[in-house]
Amino acid sequence: MDPLRILKALSNPHRLDIILWLKHPEKEFGVQVHTKTLIDFPNSVSVKSIQKRCGVSQSSISTFMSILENAELVESRKIDNIPISVVTKGNP
Repeated sequence: MDPLRILKALSNPHRLDIILWLKHPEKEFGVQVHTKTLIDFPNSVSVKSIQKRCGVSQSSISTFMSILENAELVESRKIDNIPISVVTKGNP
């Protein structure tokens, strides 16, 4: 993990909010429908849910999630063409 990359990723208020929300996904987003099929990817949230909560465009949320993933703060997968993200263990 590159500390400079992490600081840059968290310097944006939206990206910082996303990380804080993903720390407590059920509290912040409610139970996610996909979680029953993702036993090996617990506490994950659909990117669409994150986008709605953030109130930004799809392209903005894609950019935010890409930056967070490149900083190794989140892990993402696609399930049935639906992007799903979770905070990487051991992160702030």
